[in-house]
Amino acid sequence: MSEASQRAQHSDAAPGDEEAYDVAANVRSYVIGLVLAALLTAASFWALHTKLIWPPGIGMALAVLAVAQMGVHLVFFLHITTGPDNTNNVLALAFGVLIVTLVVAGSLWIMANLNHHYMPVDELMKMSSLEVLSPDAGTRKFST
Repeated sequence: MSEASQRAQHSDAAPGDEEAYDVAANVRSYVIGLVLAALLTAASFWALHTKLIWPPGIGMALAVLAVAQMGVHLVFFLHITTGPDNTNNVLALAFGVLIVTLVVAGSLWIMANLNHHYMPVDELMKMSSLEVLSPDAGTRKFST
């Protein structure tokens, strides 16, 4: 069979269809991913409890280990690679990241805007107590 006919047959396959399924290669991939994930988890606990890392830098070290952990999960467990048959998976992942980023950034923007525009509670309580005690409080009547 020529290379062009093999490519044509491969392009007719549905995404996710694999002609040759190698169980040993899949198990090996999962075991490598499990070992790497366990090592990264242990490294994050070590980074948290060690005195070798400058204390303000611990958060950055944990963030780097978390990003590495996400990479391990994407490659070894979700099988997100740069292959031509994974284009839909990569696009779906990118869209999900975009949506989560928009939701988190929008929420933070709204909370910052509310924090900026609303008066602190202690000043609000002072205003409400002054309004009740002032003689020209308007038409509000309080019965005792």
